[in-house]
Amino acid sequence: MTEVAGVPELGAIGRGEDMEITTYLEQAMTSELQGNVVDLCPVGALTSKPYAFAARPWELNKTESIDVMDALGSAIRIDTRGREVMRILPRVNDEVNEEWISDKARHVVDGLRTQRLDQPYIRENGRLYPASWGDAFDAIAAKLKQTEPKRVGAIAGDLAAVEEIFALKDLLTRLGTVNLDCRQDGAALDPRWGRATYLFNATIAGIDHADALLIVASNPRREAAVLNARIRKRWRMGGLPIGLIGERADLTYPYEYLGAGPQTLSAVATGAHAFGSVLTQADRPLVMIGMAALARADGAAIASLAARAAQGTGKDAWNGYSVLHTAAARVGALDVGFLPGPGGRTAVEMAAPGVLDLLFLLGADEIDVAPGAFVVYIGTHGDAGAHRADVILPGAAYPEKSGIYVNTEGRVQVAARASFPPGEAREDWAILRALSDVLSRRLPYDSLAQLRRALFAAHPHLQRIDHVLPAERADIATLAARGGALEKTAFGRALDDFYLTNPIARASAIMAECSVIAEGHGALTAAE
Repeated sequence: MTEVAGVPELGAIGRGEDMEITTYLEQAMTSELQGNVVDLCPVGALTSKPYAFAARPWELNKTESIDVMDALGSAIRIDTRGREVMRILPRVNDEVNEEWISDKARHVVDGLRTQRLDQPYIRENGRLYPASWGDAFDAIAAKLKQTEPKRVGAIAGDLAAVEEIFALKDLLTRLGTVNLDCRQDGAALDPRWGRATYLFNATIAGIDHADALLIVASNPRREAAVLNARIRKRWRMGGLPIGLIGERADLTYPYEYLGAGPQTLSAVATGAHAFGSVLTQADRPLVMIGMAALARADGAAIASLAARAAQGTGKDAWNGYSVLHTAAARVGALDVGFLPGPGGRTAVEMAAPGVLDLLFLLGADEIDVAPGAFVVYIGTHGDAGAHRADVILPGAAYPEKSGIYVNTEGRVQVAARASFPPGEAREDWAILRALSDVLSRRLPYDSLAQLRRALFAAHPHLQRIDHVLPAERADIATLAARGGALEKTAFGRALDDFYLTNPIARASAIMAECSVIAEGHGALTAAE
């Protein structure tokens, strides 16, 4: 708690046989990494409260997988009993999460079994009614026959695997539409600028080698708690000046607060601010830019300024321009080009009233779709997307399917299937494959292996599992030269609530309780 998480709240009181491990002030602990003390306790005195008395280790099947609660892709082990996920534990991966995971990754388990969608639904006269798969597909086909391709669109959500994103793009392309987008928040990210412009180019392990750090519109403690612990680890080694532009926050390590908005970043990038010379003189400067900066009207101009600030001395082929994503699916979707084609609409435009007549939501719950469009929702929980939908097709959550995810640094990883989806729910790519038959646009793959062959043929770098393909540094120089007009408003925050960022977390009673307590008195105690 003191050395790694930077929140020294846990210790011992009493002496001898009266010694107790506790929080000193008898309040909940406030770190997002507190659950890791359970793994470290050598005698079992500290135990996981949600998992206590739930199962015995020898009853469980253990599956190695990847966490999707943030964009780091932390290595995890999913323990299941029968069809039910019982607990999630960390695995060691020194390149990504070392041996830690966040509390959200660990304790979101109960959200996997509540508010689940387990059969198709069709909305009639304002109410959703259970339906068969055939009826649901027929309703979509009937609507599609009445709709022009330019009035059809699709938005990919934050938890989708690469395979279903690729399949959805394939299907929509065959339908003749170019309205595709994965940026629910409207972030200024574009693969046409080069892959380096949307990756954490310094890499997560590269934080250990940085000699200056500028954080732009990001709170890494909330957006990527394990990465924040890595920054703290590097700070403890010494020789790391840290500057923050944006909203003030307790990051568990000291930093120099530079300012709240883009004007400060402009001053740093042009050398008018003293911290600009710190970055210029550094051999390996790291400029970390968050989604709160990119998801603005002037996001492209801010990205250009951040790229300019990240130039440094250019030694060691170092690329310090690093985008910290918050969505596990985002980098993979950008890699496969799930973006508007020529004349296509962005996600924000597609959600506006009167723009589309038919909209597919692939687990997209973080965007408000205006009334009017006929919405087809493929997802796992009765969340915002399902409430808006006219047809619901129940999909599989991340422990219930084998899927490829690409983390914020561009590392290709595979989440293995540990259990099976409930009821009539199916894997998302299989739903799209079956739907393509009804729509007379048959997708040319009947198995996950065939789908992956098509995916790898189109995007070869995705078959290099656990590998980071370095992006071109020249792309950052080009981005730095783009420029653009800046707004004067201060940076906001990318996440309003650490514990309630996706449908699985919002369905979790544990995450809800954590959220309530965190608002007033710190986070819920994960260890006793």
